[in-house]
Amino acid sequence: MPILTLTTDFGIKDHFVSAIKGAIYTELPDARVVDISHEISPFHITEAAYIIQNAYKNFPKGSIHIVGIDSELHPENKHIAVLLDGHYFICANNGLISLITSQFNPEKVVEINIHDTIVSNFPVLDVFVAVACHIARGGTLEVIGKVISEIKTIKGITPIVNVGGTQIVGSIIYIDNYGNLITNITKKMFDEIGKGRKFKITARNAVFENVYLRYSDAINFTIEKSKREEDGKKLAIFNSSGYLELAIYKSNPKTVGGASSLFGLHFRDTVSVSFE
Repeated sequence: MPILTLTTDFGIKDHFVSAIKGAIYTELPDARVVDISHEISPFHITEAAYIIQNAYKNFPKGSIHIVGIDSELHPENKHIAVLLDGHYFICANNGLISLITSQFNPEKVVEINIHDTIVSNFPVLDVFVAVACHIARGGTLEVIGKVISEIKTIKGITPIVNVGGTQIVGSIIYIDNYGNLITNITKKMFDEIGKGRKFKITARNAVFENVYLRYSDAINFTIEKSKREEDGKKLAIFNSSGYLELAIYKSNPKTVGGASSLFGLHFRDTVSVSFE
């Protein structure tokens, strides 16, 4: 039995997530259901894509990922089931799949067409669960949809490199639970464009001239603890997903604040890297 994952913007206060799990277990009593996140900001496709792209690859091939973000069915927001990198994704055709990865082309995409047989105003519960359970039982995508060749793509969130290769202009694509700012600038791009040159990272009034591989690398542990700069220290790192991240060491958005509040930066704000 393949693993089924759930990613939604439903939160955990309401009954929605439990209802979805109950529907899955009704159809597949032996199912294994894993929550990726239910705290996605409402309708935030980019945020959802960042979380899913960094989670799905750790699951075994054949896993089925139900994504309940901006999933209301209407003429401009059809539902799709996608086989991508050996995983199945069930979601709205709203551009999310195009953001999950640019390294792989979908192996198969179908536009789900079983809606006429299901009365529902909660498609994630009724339609997406039915499709996921069909796949989990070994069913083919063609049975629940028609094959399509193209999916909606979202453009304009890829970093821009200037003509001379002296600057990368990116943006903030995600703010994590600590208030840290994740940009769309990858370590791979940084290294390819920078070629080892000195650099300066600028985000509004915050400036960084070093990038670390771990948060603690920014702390000089040879200095006595009472005298060294530690809690509240600003730093830039390449995070575990390979993206440039602007952070505050041991930040807490609920008390001392995080990088987002302390730097005054938000989703889609500009972050630039200038090379000498």
